[in-house]
Amino acid sequence: MARPHVLLITFPAQGHINPSLTFAKTLNRSGIEVTFVTSLYAQRHIVKGTGDITNGITFVAFSDGFDDGFKISDDHQKHMTEIRNRGSEALRKTILARAEQGHPVTCLVYSLLLPWAAVVAREVHIPSSVLWIQTATVLNIYYSYFNGYGEEISNTSEDPSWAIQLPRLPLLAKRDLPSLILPSGGGGQHSFALSLFKEHIETLDAETKPKVLVNTFDALEPDALKAIEDYELIGIGPLMPSAFLDGKDPLDKGVGGDLFHKSTDYLQWLNSKPESSVVYVSFGSLSTLPKVQLDEIAKGLLECGRPFLWVIRVDENQGGGKDNDKLSCLEELERLGKLVPWCSQLEVLIHPSLGCFMTHCGWNSTLESLACGVPMVAFPLWTDQGTNAKLIQDVWSTGLRVNTKEDGIIESDEIKRCIRTIMDGGEKSRELRKNARKWKNSAMEAMQEDGSSTKNLKAFVEELGDF
Repeated sequence: MARPHVLLITFPAQGHINPSLTFAKTLNRSGIEVTFVTSLYAQRHIVKGTGDITNGITFVAFSDGFDDGFKISDDHQKHMTEIRNRGSEALRKTILARAEQGHPVTCLVYSLLLPWAAVVAREVHIPSSVLWIQTATVLNIYYSYFNGYGEEISNTSEDPSWAIQLPRLPLLAKRDLPSLILPSGGGGQHSFALSLFKEHIETLDAETKPKVLVNTFDALEPDALKAIEDYELIGIGPLMPSAFLDGKDPLDKGVGGDLFHKSTDYLQWLNSKPESSVVYVSFGSLSTLPKVQLDEIAKGLLECGRPFLWVIRVDENQGGGKDNDKLSCLEELERLGKLVPWCSQLEVLIHPSLGCFMTHCGWNSTLESLACGVPMVAFPLWTDQGTNAKLIQDVWSTGLRVNTKEDGIIESDEIKRCIRTIMDGGEKSRELRKNARKWKNSAMEAMQEDGSSTKNLKAFVEELGDF
């Protein structure tokens, strides 16, 4: 009998590639045949990062019309239309070709922003599941927004005391909600995203008890995973390289899909620093901070007086210079800390010299920090990050959230307050570190042979075999 065969398609952005590629490797280790589909641009970088990528996983690339990479200045709506049209065609051709080669696809799994993939699956009579690469809490918020709570959220006033109680979720203030559903945050160049989330929910609502694979684990979001009665939410995370979690593959130390060129000398620098002394600062692969905010961060770091590793991207696609050229105090920063354009985040998070992580609260970064036991300075910028910051500070108690001024800027004194509270060894510092260790152990337990995520994934795989 042929092995179950999953066709996995992912959006070509760093935050999608990392969990999707890790999931593909996890399926492959479980004896599942995997065909991995993404854009030509993304696949080129995966090839560079992993070398021989044919070991158990078949890679298929399609042109999304932006083969040299998508630039911030490009037309976002056009990009999404091209991905939908060209991606749908690529999926149909791939499913047909794999069947003709004697490898029929038994399930299609698609990542966020690609809800049209489920339509293709229905057309060719193949079951599908979405790989939800945000929290189960955020999925619940979107579900509620499109199922009865939209008007109340859309009419949120500027009243700072406003809050909403959604089913089986903590009380959420305005700043705790995904920015895309707020009146002030759904427009601009990313206005396409909210309509795609709506399409995701409508696609799932049209199915009977759809399976949603969530990059989380049962102990982390027990209520949120059960809050939507009409869906089956399945915690299968943390989706991280095996060497850092379950140890099933000690050689699996990197995802292998970096879209950015990383530095190579930061580990030597980290090795020279005392235990738990370094502040790691990174705001992910997409966001670009204004000069006034960069300067406030720089001032806060300098006034803390602690060594820091700060990732400031060089976005070659924009044709500009280094982002750190904008900083007003570059020489002082380089004396105290180290600035790099990119790095292997997991290598940094597990390093003994690391004391805390100032993060934009993207879900990959948040989950990696939880799994590595590192307390966080939560510095959310947009989309789901405000919700993650809420969970970090008020639910999981593994970090502190910065407070924002009315003009949206976080001042150096606020940055300094959070870093010092986490790093000073006082009562709050000890509490945060204790909770960080607790969630690290819980994440590792979830990925062990008898852990919740491993069991959940095994049940999903067995159902593929039955199909």
